[in-house]
Amino acid sequence: MADDLIARIRLIRSPSIGPVTYRQLIARYGSAQAALEAIPDLARRGGGKPPRLVTVDDAERERARADKLGARYLVLGQGLYPALLAQLDDAPPLLIAKGDIGLLDKPAVAIVGARNASAAACRFARSLAHDVGQEGLVVVSGLARGIDSAAHDGALESGTIAVIAGGIDVFYPPENEARQRTLFERGLVVAEMPPGTEPRARHFPYRNRIIAGLALGTIVVEAAPRSGSLITARLAAEAGRDVMAVPGSPLDPRAQGCNQLIRDGATLIQNAADVVEAIQPARPRFASPRFDYEAAPAEQFDGEAVATVESLLGPSPVPVDEIIRLSGGASGAVQMALLELDLAGRIDRHAGGKVSLRAA
Repeated sequence: MADDLIARIRLIRSPSIGPVTYRQLIARYGSAQAALEAIPDLARRGGGKPPRLVTVDDAERERARADKLGARYLVLGQGLYPALLAQLDDAPPLLIAKGDIGLLDKPAVAIVGARNASAAACRFARSLAHDVGQEGLVVVSGLARGIDSAAHDGALESGTIAVIAGGIDVFYPPENEARQRTLFERGLVVAEMPPGTEPRARHFPYRNRIIAGLALGTIVVEAAPRSGSLITARLAAEAGRDVMAVPGSPLDPRAQGCNQLIRDGATLIQNAADVVEAIQPARPRFASPRFDYEAAPAEQFDGEAVATVESLLGPSPVPVDEIIRLSGGASGAVQMALLELDLAGRIDRHAGGKVSLRAA
């Protein structure tokens, strides 16, 4: 198990390997070590140079740092990994968690909103989080200022999970250090990035997909148009989860995002009973079994499909399903060709299962 974890850390921390590519490699080769050994040849077949891979020593150092922090790894496809999150196509292959792991086995809702939220909205978020906690729901949020912090505070006694954008040992924003330390002891903190990673702007959308993926539904309390909270709501909808919003005054710009969500079909939320009513039908729908990976039979893949697949790609993202249809090839052969092109650095992957040729 220790060697397998090191191989998985090496695989996902290597610069050219994202969650989708990782998942395809494991599905194709059955183990991280076998995938690592296959990558150089795959990249050459795709017409590129073998990517730089993280070394065993670097992976050992990361694991040792997580161990020293009292954190543990949750591995996609293995027992402790949250089943709802595993359903995402781009589910993080590894999570680092510190706190009460048992919270991941309970039904959850996400509560997110504006960092510069009004006092009234923070009070409502705190009260709502407390009340949904009394209904047996864990509250997931992003440990940001404003609504996120209020939601964690309200659900502290019943159970709350914070998903952070940086490393498990990085306190951001700095004023939330005491709150994060409290959640280490009385809740759960989850990170996708390795320890020591300072959060950057590009990390927050990744964090948002985990928030949405852990929950049966996402509640937005105050959000300006084009805010991160609306990104979380969109990701929840794309994952087939419920989207809920708290209405606000049309005169307050911080309420415009929520009001727009409601106008577009989100469930209007006024209290915890509304939340329970909204997500109740979703519980059996998302009660899926855990899964394991097995190596795919080699005969499913055709190494000569690269040229055909590449000829169908351009600078505009297109769905992989469309590439499969137009190529006339087997799904496995097309996926393998895309994997080779990906490892060769010749394509980019986009949200919604789309791909495009990378600009020269």
